[in-house]
This record gives sequence, C-alpha cells and structure tokens, in this order.
Amino acid sequence: MTTTTFSRTNVSVIGRWWLGVDRWTIAALVVLAAAGVVLAMAASPAVAEHLGKDIFYFAKRQLFFLAPAVVAMLGISMLGESDLRRFAIALYTFAFVMLVMVLLHGTEIKGATRWVTFAGVTIQPSEFLKPAFIVLSAWMFTGWRLNRDFTNLIMAFGIYGISVLMLLAQPDVGQTLLISMVWGVQFFLAGLPMMLVVGIGLLFVAGGVGAYYEFDHVRQRIDKFLDPAGSEAYQVARSLEAFRNGGVYGVGPGEGQVKAVLPDAHADFVFAVAGEEFGLFPTLLIVMLFCFIVLRGFARVFKSSNLFAQLAVAGLLAQFGLQAIINMASTLNLMPTKGMTLPFISYGGSSMLALACGMGMVLALTRSGIQPRQIRGGGQL
Repeated sequence: MTTTTFSRTNVSVIGRWWLGVDRWTIAALVVLAAAGVVLAMAASPAVAEHLGKDIFYFAKRQLFFLAPAVVAMLGISMLGESDLRRFAIALYTFAFVMLVMVLLHGTEIKGATRWVTFAGVTIQPSEFLKPAFIVLSAWMFTGWRLNRDFTNLIMAFGIYGISVLMLLAQPDVGQTLLISMVWGVQFFLAGLPMMLVVGIGLLFVAGGVGAYYEFDHVRQRIDKFLDPAGSEAYQVARSLEAFRNGGVYGVGPGEGQVKAVLPDAHADFVFAVAGEEFGLFPTLLIVMLFCFIVLRGFARVFKSSNLFAQLAVAGLLAQFGLQAIINMASTLNLMPTKGMTLPFISYGGSSMLALACGMGMVLALTRSGIQPRQIRGGGQL
C-alpha cells in the first residue's frame, strides 16, 4: 500500500508544514474569503455602475487580489521564527517608506490622506504597518521580559511612537486607536504593572478626547453617532434599514435595494448588504467564523511556552478580532464609523494582502513543533 504525500514519515518541508499547521483555521479563513467574493458580487455592481465601470469591476479585483493573498498567507505560514522577524522588519520598512510617500504625494479623500499610487497600483500603507508593528513589538517586549533588557523596552516605545506619529500625520485616528489597543494588550501580557495599565488607559482616553477636538472628520463621525436623526448619519441609517429589510431569511441574493444608495456598500458597509440579502443566519455564521479563528488561535498559542509567539499571535489576533468588531459595530450603529474594513470580506486590495500576511504569521507561530528561541538583549535575530 502506498503512503499519502503528507504521512507522518514524510520529512519534506511541505510535509512537516502540513502536519503542524492549523488546517481548521486555514479552512475558516478560506470560507471567509469566499464569502467576501460572494458579497463583492452582490454589493459592488451598483457602485461600479455609478462610477461608469463594468458592473463586476470590484468583484473581479477582489478575486485578483485574493490569489496572491492566499499564496502570501501560505508561504509566510511556512517560515520559522527568525525568518518571521526578518520579514516583519522588511514589511515595516516598506510600510514606513510608503507612509512617507503618502505624506508627500498622497491624495486627500474625505479630509484624510491615506493612499498612494505606486507603479499603477493604489496602496494603503497603514494596512501593512499593522502586522509588522505587532510582530516587532512582540519581539521587543519578549527581549525585555526574558532578559530584563530595558533597551528593548525603549525600542518598543520608540516603534510605537513613530508608528502613531506617521498615522496621525495622515490623519488616521481609527488605525492609531487600533494599534494602540493592540500594543497595550501585548504590553499587559508581557508583564506591565497594573498601575501603568491604568495610566496608559487614561492616556488613551485623553488621546481620544484630543482627537475629537483636533480632527474635523473625527468630530463629525462622533456627532453622527450621537445624533442618529441628523442629516449626516445617512449611511448608518441606510445600513440599519438593510438589516430590517433582510430580517431572518433575507430578501435573496442580488435582490437588496439599500446597496444602490450606499456609496460604501462594497467596503465599509458590506455587512449590511449581507444582512439584507442573506438574512440573520449567514451574518451570524460570519460572526462565528471570526470568533472561531480568534479563539482557536489563542487556544493553540497559549499551549506553548514560547513568549514571543504568545505576544505576537495575541497581538495579531487582537487586531483581527477588533477590526471585525469595529466594522460590524459601526454598521449596526453601536459605535461611530471608523472607515475600517471587515477582514477578508470588505473590498480592498491592501487590506486583503496585509491581513493575509498577518494571518500567515499566526499560522506560522501556532504550528505544532515550533520551539521557543531565546530572545537576546539588543534585539538580536
């Protein structure tokens, strides 16, 4: 009898990867991405037609970005710890250079400058900054925690400060708050004293209040949320209307009406399109998939004694889960809108590729058989 390609006696790189990687998480991510393609086909035709493009323009581009995203995710999931840290350095450098290009040559949209066109491709560098920042922060926190090397702690603060300044210069307050929350989670897990937890929490609150008074688009979004009857809350009102129309069973694929009047139906408000056309149970399935991916990742990584893996995976999963919560909560008018994508569901090439990089790192660090490596002072690879 012949043995299977991935039998436990197979010592090839792919064979070892297949035996160690979390195949259930891969399956859940594939289902999410497939749902994103279906919803792009349902939500984007009206937007594409309004812009004078082919009705499946956005759906085709979603598929175009999905293929390299899957390849990137699976390729990164095969890397070891040292290679992941090097990859994070390269990705952070790329994102930082692109952020500088945004500030110099970016296009302003709705009061913010977040995109830059490079070689005919529009890139949102802040998306790529997030996973790289999280892994580098985990690396620095691990060096500080294991070796009591305060140089690493200073570097962790430095990376955070530089990243926040670059994001606020756009300005992108939503992404700034997201990476701040993730960084705080990592710092807490690395052994942050409780008094400092309270102090940093108060600083975040003060920063949020400051953003309200400093940035007009932040103030407008919060005012919309506090005054849902106001004329500025148009998209949120249509989003809630979509959920009411869909009810339990939905109106049927392609039969939704609200997407025709929602400018961001294929992006920020794609969850509303899912609610109207497919109803309660498919939307709950999407929520359950996000919960499954996050909880399973935490369960796997905290079985290991690898502190770097724990901090990196906790940060990456916190970003993934918080981004999903923020998008769905703003769609349901539970919080002010943030202009943040629903992972692997919303249209957006930069978001798709960056999330694939992040989840590839999660898959790499939760592979069974990954051994902890000593993180030495000074950030040694």
